[in-house]
Amino acid sequence: MISITQSRSTAVVRILALAAVLLIFLASGAEAWAHNVAEGDKGYIQESSGTLILPFIYLGAKHMVTGYDHLLFLFGVIFFFYRLKDVGIYVTLFAIGHSTTLLFGVLTGITANAYLIDAIIGLSVVYKALDNLGAFQRWFGFQPNTKAATLIFGFFHGFGLATKIIEFEIAEDGLVPNLLAFNVGVEIGQLLALGAILIVMGFWRRTQSFIRHAFAANTLLMTAGFMLVGNQLVGFAVA
Repeated sequence: MISITQSRSTAVVRILALAAVLLIFLASGAEAWAHNVAEGDKGYIQESSGTLILPFIYLGAKHMVTGYDHLLFLFGVIFFFYRLKDVGIYVTLFAIGHSTTLLFGVLTGITANAYLIDAIIGLSVVYKALDNLGAFQRWFGFQPNTKAATLIFGFFHGFGLATKIIEFEIAEDGLVPNLLAFNVGVEIGQLLALGAILIVMGFWRRTQSFIRHAFAANTLLMTAGFMLVGNQLVGFAVA
């Protein structure tokens, strides 16, 4: 029984390590954009007109499932949560922040430099990793309000996507229902991604290696966040 448990533990750790390496590789590309959109999807958004509920639901879900910045942040958020109630609270806060600034940014046309927004999003990953490691309590003697931080970073995540969508000059016809459909898709994609993460985390938490490797996992998470920040600041400097 011990050997089976150890084998399962080793396999899970290897999977998590491989996933972390892959995410870091994706984040380190020269053209890395936290809110990049596939060329085919970009063309569809630019050419579409009228109310297109299902296609925009699909695009929203795809954005979340393939958005490694979102997944890294949410992975950090739920890392030490065991109860679905806690997961639901924080995911809802993130969704509220993301949806609010996405709608606000696109409907008002207010934009910001996409590189700087994505750098802040990278910092959100770093923040959550440090929070999981207990760094703020050790360094400053206090614990930041995690719920408030999740909501605030949700605002930045949504605003970053709004900035990208505005660049596509999406048609005014059907704009509001399409944006709402996109948000619904984002939440569906978020649930699918979180479901996969929770399944893997569930297996890992049953092993003796979870606490032992929690430090390494959050160090990798922090590294990925810093790489996101660095790439975006380099892009801002050379743009």
